Amino acid sequence: MSIIQNIRERGAWIIFGIIAIALIAFILQDGIGRKRGASDVSTLGKVNGQVINKIEFEEKLEQQVQNYAAQGVKREQLIGYLWNQEVDRLLLKDEENKLGLTVGTKELSDVLFGNESPFKQEFTDKTTGEFKVNDAKQAVAQIKKSKNVEQIKQIEKIYIEPSIENRLRNKYQVMVVKGVQVPKWLSEKQYAEANSIASISFVGIPYTTIVDSTIKVSDDDVAAYLKDNAAAYQVEEASRSISFVGFSAAPSGADSIAARNDIESYKQDFKNSTETAKYLNKVGTDIPYYDSYISKKSLQIPQKDSVLNMGVGGVYGPYVDGRNFTIAKVLGVKQWPDSASVRHILIATVNPQTGQQVRADSAAKKLADSISLAIKGGASFEEMVAKYSDDAGSKATGGKYEMFPQAKMVPSFNDFSFDNPVGTKAVIKTDFGYHYMEVLKQTAKGPAYKIAYLSKTVMPSNETINAASTAAAQFASGSKDVKSFNANAVKLGKQAIPAVGVKANDFDIQGIGTARNIVRWVYEKDVNDVSEPFELGDNYVVAVITAEEKQGLAGVTAARPQVEGIIRDQKKAEKIKATIKGKTLEAIAADAKAIVQRADSIGFSFAMITGLGNEPKLVGAAFNKALINKVSEPIAANTGVYTISVNGIAAKQASQDPNFFKDELLERTRSLMFRSASSFKKVAKIVDNRSKLY
Repeated sequence: MSIIQNIRERGAWIIFGIIAIALIAFILQDGIGRKRGASDVSTLGKVNGQVINKIEFEEKLEQQVQNYAAQGVKREQLIGYLWNQEVDRLLLKDEENKLGLTVGTKELSDVLFGNESPFKQEFTDKTTGEFKVNDAKQAVAQIKKSKNVEQIKQIEKIYIEPSIENRLRNKYQVMVVKGVQVPKWLSEKQYAEANSIASISFVGIPYTTIVDSTIKVSDDDVAAYLKDNAAAYQVEEASRSISFVGFSAAPSGADSIAARNDIESYKQDFKNSTETAKYLNKVGTDIPYYDSYISKKSLQIPQKDSVLNMGVGGVYGPYVDGRNFTIAKVLGVKQWPDSASVRHILIATVNPQTGQQVRADSAAKKLADSISLAIKGGASFEEMVAKYSDDAGSKATGGKYEMFPQAKMVPSFNDFSFDNPVGTKAVIKTDFGYHYMEVLKQTAKGPAYKIAYLSKTVMPSNETINAASTAAAQFASGSKDVKSFNANAVKLGKQAIPAVGVKANDFDIQGIGTARNIVRWVYEKDVNDVSEPFELGDNYVVAVITAEEKQGLAGVTAARPQVEGIIRDQKKAEKIKATIKGKTLEAIAADAKAIVQRADSIGFSFAMITGLGNEPKLVGAAFNKALINKVSEPIAANTGVYTISVNGIAAKQASQDPNFFKDELLERTRSLMFRSASSFKKVAKIVDNRSKLY
């Protein structure tokens, strides 16, 4: 116990991390099988034969969930992110092994306790900014001396292994990047090109001179184009498309009336209740009771003025509040500031993050009282915060919380901050422990109200639910394929809504939202299969699988929206070329009823031409010396067919030093090397079992 206690004093964060990860592992080993049914798959995937273990992946996933919880990132969003991270890690590990890269013992020590230390944040003195290297070394050494195999394993997994991986990744990237050089001839060539300009005269016949409807693009045309441009139209991940119809089970008008009448029946008892919290606990409410005051400005409720006009003891409602019917009761009014600043020292009885007990209530109270006496005797508040406070959120600011609004803190902390004048000091108790507090600043006072809400959500009745469920079931049983599905939807006056590009590991479906159960069904069935009704929120959804896009070359149907316009323009270009007559630009213009135009200051490294837009083919032709004072063959460009003549090619005044240009070119080239993982991924053998386990 003495070793654990010593480590807790030096680095409690390590212990909490170990306990959390160990618990996750224990729960997963015992529980994932139950959660996923009879599946005994322990391998989430493989990358070139290297296993991504399901249990280890879940441990990392839970850690990511905790890290991103404050940002509102969903667990299912992190699964894909972490998967890609693990795949990239193993791909780079392959390359590092091929090169024989390692991290020696001394180098590892430098990593763990040097500038890159994973312990740096937790073992840095908040006052001086000094990294307490010896404290970090002592904490790790004590865990190793404990001979607790599980704790040592977790320290290696959480801190040491990631540090080694990061160092190896940095070594690999440095080797690759430093190996990239730009030859002098290439730099000089690109420098000259970047500082060249051209001038052309041209005649253009836009594609818009031919009506789109006169040009037909067949499936064979699309297939031929895809074959000729296969590299640009590869499907990296297979997908499927569905159509779906929804049957609403949202509360009906009758359900809403019944709910209003129900909550109305509580109104008099609610008004007469003398112990509001107990009454609300007994009858139930969807808006939790907040036993403190909030200013009128901060109150965010419907019918606010009507509620406040009822006065203390008055009740108002029922009124509509989103999907709820609500009755409000005004319990009190005070003159309070809108915002306040305080400083405090928390002596915790429970950990605010984990809920675990830190110390006994009596011990916490005794320590808080001792701190109060010490400060009254002249002890430095800041020193007491640094030495004793368990609130990591305010420790770095000397225990201060600056100008926070009402209702942001737990009730007793909040009440002390707003109910007492500036300068008040005292020990108070909250759910987290004992606080020694001092009120530092307050804004001007105004009315603040304590209000209780009896609020209940309007729920659909059994009749409403049964009607929607029955209608959905009848629709599903009468639809055997895509054709009958669409026909039955028309009969019911419903629209079959398409959702394309559904991938096996998706959690969300366009137009539906989170629907992992439907995604799994889509990949268990075949094209033309119709689902049984899925219950999603207030809807029953019936889906049909309409198409499948396999990995490899894109299919005609899926690719048509992308390529049809391109193919149509190609056909238009051939028609236009066949009509062009004349040996000079003037003759061509006269025959086409067009004019000869001019474009100056065309830059070689910039594909835009003033007045024409993005036309890389014309820019390339503008720097063709063979076309100086000669007429080109017709060029099928982005917006039409052009015939050009180069008036001249010249050098412009350089805008930057050639050495700076070379350095910039080198940096741009080297930056491409950081995308090496995506290149490895294309040729790697990757087995992905996520869709079977999530």
